[in-house]
Amino acid sequence: MSDAILARPSPRRLTPNQMIKWLVRGEVALALGVIAVLVLLIIPVPAFLLDALLAISLASSILILMTSLFIKKPLEFTSFPTVLLVTTLFRLALNVASTRLILAHGHEGVHGAGQVIEAFGRLMTGGSFTIGIIVFAILVIVNFIVITKGSGRIAEVAARFTLDSLPGKQMAIDADLSAGLIDQDESRRRRKELEQESTFFGSMDGASKFVRGDAIAGLIIVAINIIGGILIGVFQHEMPIGEAASTYTLLTIGDGLVTQIPALIVSIAAGFLVSNAGVDGSTDQALVTQLAMNPISLGMVSAASGVLALIPGMPVLPFAALSIGAAVLAWRRSSAVPLAEMLGVEDPGGAPQDTEEPISQTLAIDEIKIELGYGLLPLINDLEGRRLTDQIKALRKTLASEYGFVMPPVRILDNMRLGSQNYLIRIKELEAGVGEVRLGSLMAMDPRGGQVELPGEHMREPAFGLPATWIEEGLREEAAFRGYTVVDPATVLTTHLTEILKDNMPDLLSYAEVQKLLRDMPAEQKKLVDDIIPSVVSVTTIQRVLQALLRERVSIRDLASILEGLSEAAPHSGSLTNLVEQVRTRLSRQLCFAHRGDDGALPIVTLSPEWESAFAESLVGTGEDRQLSMAPSRLQEFIRSVGEAFERAAQTGESPVLLTSPGIRPFVRSLIERFRGQTPVMSQNEVHPRTRLKTVGVI
Repeated sequence: MSDAILARPSPRRLTPNQMIKWLVRGEVALALGVIAVLVLLIIPVPAFLLDALLAISLASSILILMTSLFIKKPLEFTSFPTVLLVTTLFRLALNVASTRLILAHGHEGVHGAGQVIEAFGRLMTGGSFTIGIIVFAILVIVNFIVITKGSGRIAEVAARFTLDSLPGKQMAIDADLSAGLIDQDESRRRRKELEQESTFFGSMDGASKFVRGDAIAGLIIVAINIIGGILIGVFQHEMPIGEAASTYTLLTIGDGLVTQIPALIVSIAAGFLVSNAGVDGSTDQALVTQLAMNPISLGMVSAASGVLALIPGMPVLPFAALSIGAAVLAWRRSSAVPLAEMLGVEDPGGAPQDTEEPISQTLAIDEIKIELGYGLLPLINDLEGRRLTDQIKALRKTLASEYGFVMPPVRILDNMRLGSQNYLIRIKELEAGVGEVRLGSLMAMDPRGGQVELPGEHMREPAFGLPATWIEEGLREEAAFRGYTVVDPATVLTTHLTEILKDNMPDLLSYAEVQKLLRDMPAEQKKLVDDIIPSVVSVTTIQRVLQALLRERVSIRDLASILEGLSEAAPHSGSLTNLVEQVRTRLSRQLCFAHRGDDGALPIVTLSPEWESAFAESLVGTGEDRQLSMAPSRLQEFIRSVGEAFERAAQTGESPVLLTSPGIRPFVRSLIERFRGQTPVMSQNEVHPRTRLKTVGVI
């Protein structure tokens, strides 16, 4: 047992250096400082220590004022409310400590409460206690009624307007994010800045009450010191009433000054801080820029000062100096600023200033634009979490994930020429879709394509043209119980936008976007890009191949496989059709997976040998000049047969692909896309060996 006790490790002891490092940590130092302030409220302090603490209070208030003057915006000093609370508590503790010294040692003379209080008292009284009391009262009134009340009012108004403008600012951030003008990091930074701004001005509104309370407490403490000091000096220490009044009044005025002057300085700092909210740059820059840069204003100041200097009885020297100084500044500014700019008019004799935006900006085209009627503007900032901007942001991610297509930024703006509930979608400034939604209602649709049997406004769904009905919010549960699909207005608009984007993806995939896709490829695949561009294929050829794939809604996310297919086919053929077919063969696994059914099999509708031969025999020309030359009656018969076959498949719940031979697939697809654009057409070469096929029809 004794050996075990001896082997037990001794408790770890901190070295002096470690203890110093631990004590100087910010949170520990702050905690010790607050405890020390609380101790001042209870334990008496000697006069020399009170002198040091009063000096610290005065110096810290000057530091706070200088910091408030030189910051560029209030959010750079977000700790000000906390600093205000700490300094106010510190001054109140000093008031209590000085009051204890004045009442306990005031009978010993004016030096009984320390040298700082004595010096301030003698400086203010100047041999006349009446003058000292009046000047001290004026300082307290100025601090309490003018500066403190004004700063509190500015903080209150700033907090109110900041909170009122918060939804609009958040809407602007969401709009910029959905339009692609800023990224997620910038959006988070702006949101955090908004949160800090609202919290700061709200805290300043509350912190200003501390300053007012400090001023009121100072007045009460002054009254207690004078009345209590005289009573203690006369009745307890048997001092003459005149001597007691003289001593305790001087000490009280000195104590009041040494605490109220820091309070006045901090109040001024608070006023500068909250009034600097709408100013760009620091306070000195704003004052110089806005007051001393207008020559006309400076000239008027010079003239007014000169007139005052000539009035009999007025001191000539100060007004004449002001007049000359303002005139010099006005002359120097007028030589640097044209007269037309000073007067705010155009200069008819000078060269016309080009204030219009460059023509290049006029020629700029918005790739995607949504115009909203004035009644749909709440969609941008829906507080229930269905904001249009959030859904567009999710749509961009979805398209990038499904198709490898990075959707261009979307610009959202109002259009007063539209109906209040209407919207318009433009692609490259051209109208691509128009619709109408009802805010406060829900759209119900029957998945079977029938009419919704609920009370409401019957209409057509804008994306697919299916029968739909706008119903009230209270009918949501009943509609769900009947098996109807229920969506909100923002989702209706976003779905319409999704289908329009899918139809226009080839046109939106610009040369610059293709270059960006190639540039953003993983580092291990950059060698492939360098090997084939531009020696094997050009970026333009890659763009045309990608556009052809997107036209058939084939994902280009696997860009590496597409480039590998091009590197194999491009040296042997320059035909765009052959390149696309080769790339599709390379993407066979992806194509089969994308069109598989619920049972994992690929449902297909095949062409009969007669139709295969008919298409093969109708091809004329060679290479890129090959064309389909089939009689119109045969084409109509084929279209009718395809429609009937796919209708029968749809009735069984299948969404099949049309399977053809490789040679005729491009021509069959070009024909079908005119009347069944979403019907996938695959060749036999695009069927992956491990894919299980299920024939659901034959044409």
